[in-house]
Amino acid sequence: MKICVAGAAGAFGVKHLDALAQIDGVEVTSVVGRKLDAISEFAKGRGIGHATDNLAESLARDDVDAVILSTPTQMHAKQAIQCLEAGKHVLVEIPMADNLADSEELVRVQKNTGKVAMAGHVRRFNPSHQWIHNRIKKGELHIQQMDVQTYFFRRTNMNALGNPRSWTDHLLWHHACHTVDLFQYQTGEVANKAFGLQGPTHPELGIAMDMSIGMKVPSGAICTLSLSFNNDGPLGTFFRYICEEGTWIARYDDLYDGRENQIDLSGVAVSSNGIELIDREFVSAIREGREPNGSVAQCLPAMQTLDMIEKSMG
Repeated sequence: MKICVAGAAGAFGVKHLDALAQIDGVEVTSVVGRKLDAISEFAKGRGIGHATDNLAESLARDDVDAVILSTPTQMHAKQAIQCLEAGKHVLVEIPMADNLADSEELVRVQKNTGKVAMAGHVRRFNPSHQWIHNRIKKGELHIQQMDVQTYFFRRTNMNALGNPRSWTDHLLWHHACHTVDLFQYQTGEVANKAFGLQGPTHPELGIAMDMSIGMKVPSGAICTLSLSFNNDGPLGTFFRYICEEGTWIARYDDLYDGRENQIDLSGVAVSSNGIELIDREFVSAIREGREPNGSVAQCLPAMQTLDMIEKSMG
């Protein structure tokens, strides 16, 4: 399978390139970047045959079967639709769009083309959350509350590699999207109640730097989510699952019980790398001609809930 990675030189583009290198029968044949000289030099260093600053150029190539979009959030929906209409399968990094209308249009185009379109909801694939999900499916766990903290220190527009961003990140439509989808995925329900509160808007970035979100699904399970770009360590996202049968704490790919005993996740998946696992699902779904876990259609309810939360904040 021959894949193009757009935004390849960015923090998550590199993660996808490293992940794809672990999957048999996959070759990255094209990369897309913002600046032609820089992406050409990057491709040369990676041994990738084609580089361009124009996604359409890659989509016109016969040696591109599918595309992974690790581009700025504001470009996700338009580019994903562009890929589908060019006859290419697409995996678009989270979120699929920064508003509900564009998300709905992407799902509509996917249904019309019949191509695989997947959103990068990596939390569905992290072994820590898979362990919880597998036990829920077996009826061994019942969630009463998810308590989640998503904390960064990002008072300037820098990416995960410490380089200046060409776009502005967003607590609601990007970082909250992870938890909104995971809560609904783990409970198997869509929130019927959701609200948000946001702090002051940053004078230069133009976004709220602190946010609090509450959700409830019809069965009664609730989720409390706190997000901040003002938090000066520790950084990351930490999930507490409070269940009838006990408490578990997920820190990325690691899982602990409520008394900080680490859970053995070695048999959960073929890798402990969530990005590799999501890329494997994308490739497998294309090969098998099926809907992937994390398809844009499956992730649309998360976008609907985010829209509900945004409207509640005024």
